[in-house]
Amino acid sequence: MRSPSSAIEVSPGRPSGVSPDKWQEVIRIARDAAEKGWWDSFGDAMGARQRLYADIESGAKTIREYHQTAMPGILQTPEFTWSLVQLTRAEGTIDYVPERMAEARLQRRRQILRPGGPAYEIILDEIVIRRIGVPPDVLIAQLRHLADTARAEPNITIRLLPIDARISGGLLPKSPFFLYTFADAEDLPMAVVDTVTTDLVHTEPSEVLRYTRRYDHLRQACLSPEDSVALLTELADAPLSGQDLLHDH
Repeated sequence: MRSPSSAIEVSPGRPSGVSPDKWQEVIRIARDAAEKGWWDSFGDAMGARQRLYADIESGAKTIREYHQTAMPGILQTPEFTWSLVQLTRAEGTIDYVPERMAEARLQRRRQILRPGGPAYEIILDEIVIRRIGVPPDVLIAQLRHLADTARAEPNITIRLLPIDARISGGLLPKSPFFLYTFADAEDLPMAVVDTVTTDLVHTEPSEVLRYTRRYDHLRQACLSPEDSVALLTELADAPLSGQDLLHDH
């Protein structure tokens, strides 16, 4: 996990002896530090696991994700998120405040989509579309939102992994996972594995390499970004939940 950012307090006026250019640099650093620590103001209300991801994302240069059980969190519609909250509640007590969790996701989205934000690539397993237990209208709106976002945001790439795709050259992943590289050369690449109850963070190069290789094998079996967006759009425009159309691809 990345080291937490230090808080920097900047006075309103430029001190004597400090050039305007240097003072602007100090202000920029202070603002960056404040933005990087925004999740602290949410506390555990946003969920401890989401705080972990917000911290890691704050310095990321690239983010790559493989999803086999859910839609990417920061690209979920509010209705899809609330449907998942209800499913989570059915399993027992939740450890976050839903409203604050949703607000934090929006803030994470803004951070990733900001100018100069990280390159963000998602491999979405078709099995999610087939099996996730949300209302059909919510799923359709979610698929359309994914397609629209991928078209509108140049730093976001979505690749669909067809359910009948053959994965060659390596073993299948056992869980969803995330890969990060960082702008700071001192921050080593990282893999985070999403399990039912916790997130496992790997920074050992040999371990990260294993996940990177599995990601590459999955990526080779995916549809192209253009075909992925086209299929998401077709599914969103299909009657009911689009299940008949899915069987045709």
